[in-house]
Amino acid sequence: MRTISTIALALTLALGIGGIADARGGGSGGGHSHASSSSHVNSSDHAVSGYTRSDGTHVSGYRATDPNSTRNDNFSTRGNTNPYTGKAGTKPRDGEH
Repeated sequence: MRTISTIALALTLALGIGGIADARGGGSGGGHSHASSSSHVNSSDHAVSGYTRSDGTHVSGYRATDPNSTRNDNFSTRGNTNPYTGKAGTKPRDGEH
């Protein structure tokens, strides 16, 4: 009985920590489907780990769309909204400058 309780506690903690990482835009899962009211956003994304720039500035981890042959479906492209931050894209679409 004690082993079952220990396993249940470990599983609860693991799921709780994973949920916190997802809520903050972290975690290691990929391939999430996102809906966008203004245009099509890439349906697959991945976690990018935080890092420190050469000037000492820390960049927190974030999620990015998986690479493909167009930038039109990236979170940061005009007409799209990042589903994790709610920020509207500002970068030009293919063919725009």
